[in-house]
Amino acid sequence: MSLRIGDTAPDFTAETTEGKINFYQWLDGSWGILYSHPSDFTPVCTTELGRTAHLEKEFEKRNTKILAVSVDDLASHNEWIKDINETQQCTVGFPVIADSDRNVATLYGMIHENASTSVTVRSVYFIGTDKKVKAVITYPASTGRNFDEIVRVLDSLQLTAKYSVATPADWKNGEDVIISNSIVDQEIESRFPKGHQIIKPYFRTTPQPDIA
Repeated sequence: MSLRIGDTAPDFTAETTEGKINFYQWLDGSWGILYSHPSDFTPVCTTELGRTAHLEKEFEKRNTKILAVSVDDLASHNEWIKDINETQQCTVGFPVIADSDRNVATLYGMIHENASTSVTVRSVYFIGTDKKVKAVITYPASTGRNFDEIVRVLDSLQLTAKYSVATPADWKNGEDVIISNSIVDQEIESRFPKGHQIIKPYFRTTPQPDIA
């Protein structure tokens, strides 16, 4: 069964393109994004790993480490990365797990048997500093991920973990946010000194609190 939001992300030790890692030790207090690939030397996966490489500094700014996983072996990964770097004009510097025994794929429920009994779907797990699963996005093998959405979700998760707010539909970093209903009106001014707007008694907004 796939992991759900709020579950503890399973720990594991695995061989990767950046050496052997223990997942919890490797996170070392950072947020983490763990995402799976159906297989090496496939065009959609090639674009995804390339896109991730181009976004590495954005993830670093958000104290987030990226870890990819595929059921192919280490030799295959290393050869494939050469193609990724060439075709996507990037340098893949994050680890890709060699999961030939499907240990990680099984722990994280990345193989959906009604789609395939051996190939992982495109699962994305957002993992907080407390090792809890904060969000999960799953795509079929045929659909490439939207990395702008992955970054947007990460921004929302980190913001809402720190402040008593939620983010509205299509929210982007820097836009107004929704004040949590757990905050009573009398507390708003002290909690959100930038000001606020009451649209309905249950619907109150404020400028994003972590922007000066």
